[in-house]
Amino acid sequence: MPPMPNSTPHTQIIPSQRHLFDIPEDVAYLNCAYMAPNLKSVTAAGIAGAQIKAAPWTVTAPDFFEPAEHARTLFAQMIGATADDIAIVPSASYGIASAAKNLPLGKGEEIITLAEQFPSNVYAWRDAAHKAGARVVTVKKRQDGWTQPLLDAITAKTAIVTIPHCHWTDGALVDLDAVRARTRDVGAALVIDACQSMGAMPFDVTRYDPDFIAAPCYKWLLGPYAMGFLYVAPRHHQGSPLEQTWTAREKSEDFARLVEYATGFQPGARRYDMGERAQFHLMPMATAALQQILDWGVSNIAATLIEKTRSLTKDAATLGFAAEPESRRAGHYLGLTREDPLPEDLLEKLSRASVFVSVRGAAIRVTPHLYTSDSDMERFLTALEQAL
Repeated sequence: MPPMPNSTPHTQIIPSQRHLFDIPEDVAYLNCAYMAPNLKSVTAAGIAGAQIKAAPWTVTAPDFFEPAEHARTLFAQMIGATADDIAIVPSASYGIASAAKNLPLGKGEEIITLAEQFPSNVYAWRDAAHKAGARVVTVKKRQDGWTQPLLDAITAKTAIVTIPHCHWTDGALVDLDAVRARTRDVGAALVIDACQSMGAMPFDVTRYDPDFIAAPCYKWLLGPYAMGFLYVAPRHHQGSPLEQTWTAREKSEDFARLVEYATGFQPGARRYDMGERAQFHLMPMATAALQQILDWGVSNIAATLIEKTRSLTKDAATLGFAAEPESRRAGHYLGLTREDPLPEDLLEKLSRASVFVSVRGAAIRVTPHLYTSDSDMERFLTALEQAL
């Protein structure tokens, strides 16, 4: 099977979509990996959703279920899954904790993680390892990237490999095809933190067959904070949820009979849903964002962002900056580094010029999206040169 790190054949470059966002023309926001700005449609959906609770007498039983099913179905469509495979969660850490609770782990076994992985994909595994008498093995990046040292670390002792598709600091890719083949060889589970990739990189669960995928909405899914999705492979549909929420139980649509306590759950991954998952203001926002991403097409988004980061890489090189080779990084991500240390007040200087990026470690993390214009990129490079 050919590699699918960033895009697929027959993609189209999407013209500027800045008009769909409420971003002032003099602001260059190249920081989607930090937090995406709302689409206008997402903000409008949130306002309309908030108004629902102003008139609670209009809220009926289907309002607790039908919007959630719609959002679940849209996310499933994005990754080639079914609605039965998707749980609604508030955060990546909630999804990761659900995975940690449900994957078998024995004494002396190992959990493989990456060095400097985001904490949401660390703490639950440390806790699980402590309780089981297992060990967390942290893989360090080498000159040739993450994949080979990761493959070298996976042994017969490995029970779980829990990794991102691309590293949050600089976008360096992990070859999920190679990793999945290796985990199958040793019988290890695969958990994916898709916080920095879902919505900006194509993903097909039938290709990688992960056990769990955690994907919060507020970054590349262009949705609200405190809302996300958890893919649960069918082999884990009978697992134990973190919460015992009433909406996850069978026949919970019948409010008049809720005190006839059910022993069974709603089908599929719905048992893993968070409490109060109806989220009358957040759910419409997530749905509006997912629908827009599907309308654009994730492959088209990826192809467009590759063009933007490719241009930025070339121009930043004239200022002495380098990035991971395109074949080893996510196309929507740049981690720009140079030999000399970055000025301590770099972000302050850039923000005074209305240019917004992040610094992660020794790298300037530059993450544009479809709202990023050519003038934004020029403004960033000019401000960067002046700030050095």
